[in-house]
Amino acid sequence: MREQTDLCGVLLLDKPAGVTSHDMVGFVRRMYGTRQVGHAGTLDPMATGVLPVMVGRMTKLSSLLSDHDKRYQAFLTLGLTTDTGDITGQILTRSALIPDRKTVEMAVSSFSGPILQVPPMVSAIKRNGQKLVDLARKGVEVAREPREVIIHSISCQPTDDPSVYRLDVYCGKGTYIRTLCEDIGAKLGCGGTMSALRRTAVDRFSIEQCVTKDCVESADPDSRIRFLLSPEQCFPDWPAFCPPPFYERLLKNGCAVRTDKIGLAHITYPHVLLVDSSGICYAVADILPGEDGPVLKIHALLRLDPSGTY
Repeated sequence: MREQTDLCGVLLLDKPAGVTSHDMVGFVRRMYGTRQVGHAGTLDPMATGVLPVMVGRMTKLSSLLSDHDKRYQAFLTLGLTTDTGDITGQILTRSALIPDRKTVEMAVSSFSGPILQVPPMVSAIKRNGQKLVDLARKGVEVAREPREVIIHSISCQPTDDPSVYRLDVYCGKGTYIRTLCEDIGAKLGCGGTMSALRRTAVDRFSIEQCVTKDCVESADPDSRIRFLLSPEQCFPDWPAFCPPPFYERLLKNGCAVRTDKIGLAHITYPHVLLVDSSGICYAVADILPGEDGPVLKIHALLRLDPSGTY
């Protein structure tokens, strides 16, 4: 298949259970005929939900799409611990002493705000070039330093099973929900493990906007293209700016341009969409400190020609 070079967008996938985020990247590469594919925020194989996948030149903006707040629905099973922190692992301990609902709710609410977490061994964090999860599969465990993460809000709801609670979590980047479940169980003294996980939002991207793997697979090529969100749709709050032709050429050649020379001195936002005369975005630029004041410099060129052609 000939490599597609005219793609630039984000595919919002509702990842199914039983596949890795890397599997979904491979799937999108096949469906869109390009190797330029990456995802923003790994989901474990057992997890489902929002997986933003950058396609084509949108991969150049991966750093701007990855570090965002997220929302999850998780199920916490009390009275059980495993070697992975989730229900797929080997059982380490069992306890029949399950606290009452009020005690559980109080423990859960105490995890709101900045908290310290020790990253799990079952994670994509690298140590000396190797992912912790790969070391864990070899039976190797290494010391991990606690990290501060932020839990903006957390609540729990009982289920028909008195040992299982549904957690609704709104958290900052780097939060591990399996570790959160383990820590809640440890605080309650009975142990806990994550028995299901669904990511319902990444920043402004919600589960309602997502398409399924089956939907992408069954769509015709034109419909697949329409599934992709444009840079304008991904960053609707960013200011859009159409540079005069002279400064446009300077910017496209990699030069930094002082913002006061192009009427952007009032802009305090760190990123700007560069658009052509038709309002089509062809690049993302950063506003950076310069010797004589803030400057504008292209972060990623998304279209090779400002008329809208790639």
